Amino acid sequence: MAGPDEDAVAAAEDALYVLTAVLLTPAKFPSVLGDDYVEACEALGLPPLADGYGLVLGQDGDGARWTVVVDDVSLVAVAVASWDCGMEYDLSPDERTVVAALPGWPLAVAVAAPGVPAPHDPAPESADPALAPPDTTAWGPAQRRLGADEIALQWTQWREQIDDADFPAPTEGAGWADGTPADGLEAQGDTGAAESEPDTDDETGAAGRAAPVPAGVPDGTGTGTFGHSGVRRVLAEARAYIDTPPPLGRVRSSFASGDARTLRADGPGWSLVARTDDIAFVLLDEEPGEVLPVGRGPSLPGLLEALDRMAVRPS
Repeated sequence: MAGPDEDAVAAAEDALYVLTAVLLTPAKFPSVLGDDYVEACEALGLPPLADGYGLVLGQDGDGARWTVVVDDVSLVAVAVASWDCGMEYDLSPDERTVVAALPGWPLAVAVAAPGVPAPHDPAPESADPALAPPDTTAWGPAQRRLGADEIALQWTQWREQIDDADFPAPTEGAGWADGTPADGLEAQGDTGAAESEPDTDDETGAAGRAAPVPAGVPDGTGTGTFGHSGVRRVLAEARAYIDTPPPLGRVRSSFASGDARTLRADGPGWSLVARTDDIAFVLLDEEPGEVLPVGRGPSLPGLLEALDRMAVRPS
């Protein structure tokens, strides 16, 4: 990445009204931007520094949108934590910490600075277009990741919809002996009619109930039924991460209740959300608006424990 445009930095800092800020680190980044930290950085044209960045979103005196990238991650973390607790915090990054000032916003911001014109992109100063939020009006990778974010945030609400009795008893001796998910990692789609009967010819069995995407996330354009092959693919690719570590931030672990952890893993076309002491949910690009529960059984606990050990954690 080229050095910061000093004129752009000066223009953004001249009178920046800070509206919000987010962290862009290996353990915590706007997942709408990518499946991992590296991909999220690439979306902004930033090198994936080990310590990450803070993104400060605001407007200048003319109302233009700017994203100021700073390397003072701790300052932004304190500001975000304070705002989350309902406390005031004056976020004013030191100009020496500014890495770049990027026109536009990479995320949707619902508020605007008072007393200045409505938010708009600044006049183009280069051939590069201003940043804009990913399109989430139709089902795709960005909306799939937003859905997984919402499940992680509202885990209890989603877990209450699943009856463990819906999962068939696992087959004795099932596990990861051959590297392939066996009985106990069960899943079933929902065609919008009655639940499907278990497919006894399918290695993974069948159980659970597909649910619509979370509240606040736009509905997909179709329903369809989760194919067992899609679930097996996700579990196999997640298992492969243990032997071949994926790009930084593709597997993340965060706090949950008790001694459990909330585990988040993403891959090409899929997202997985789980509690290390419970079940998992899978979302697929090819299944618009569907959420697939995966039964715990004898195999899932070991997979989740292994993923948790290699996951990136907040510092």
